[in-house]
Amino acid sequence: MFSVPDVLVLSVIALLLFGPDRLPKVMRQAGRVMRDVQNTSHAFIAEMERAADLDEDAPKD
Repeated sequence: MFSVPDVLVLSVIALLLFGPDRLPKVMRQAGRVMRDVQNTSHAFIAEMERAADLDEDAPKD
């Protein structure tokens, strides 16, 4: 993970790149994207587990 100095440096760089007016909007959008990625990955994992359970329950020939 990032250490405290790393987070501070990234914060300053983000503030310089986007400015104080756009930074909150950019961070909210980044949060939404991360949430969507996380939800998609959880759904994918759940579907793979469901498919594996169905395969285990299937009769063997």
